[in-house]
Amino acid sequence: MRNEKTEFNLEDLNQKIFVQDEILTLAKENSPRLLNKFRLVDPDFFSKLSAIQPNLKNSELIFCIYLKLNLTTKEIATYTFVTPKAIQNRKNRLRKKLNIASDVDIYKWFNDI
Repeated sequence: MRNEKTEFNLEDLNQKIFVQDEILTLAKENSPRLLNKFRLVDPDFFSKLSAIQPNLKNSELIFCIYLKLNLTTKEIATYTFVTPKAIQNRKNRLRKKLNIASDVDIYKWFNDI
C-alpha cells in the first residue's frame, strides 16, 4: 500500500517538474504561449496580482512571470532581446505600480505571492 502512494507522489512530482521545465522553456523562447500556460498552472498568482493591481497589461504580467521564475535581470534581458538597463527600469516601474518598497527583494516578494 505504501509503495502505491510513493509512486503516485513521484508521478505527481515528475508532472510538476515537466510543467516547470515547459514554462521555463517558453520563457527562454519569449513565447506568446507563456502567459496562457502559466495561467493554467498557477491561476492564484494572477488573482493575487489582480487584487493588488487590477490594471496590469499582459506585457507586465509576463514580466511578473519572469520574476516569479527567479530569472536574473541579465537572463530576462537576453530572452526578451532588450538591455539589462531596460529590465531594471521595468522592475522599478513595476515596483511603483505594485507598491513594492525599494528595500524589499522583488524576487522574494514574487515568491511570497
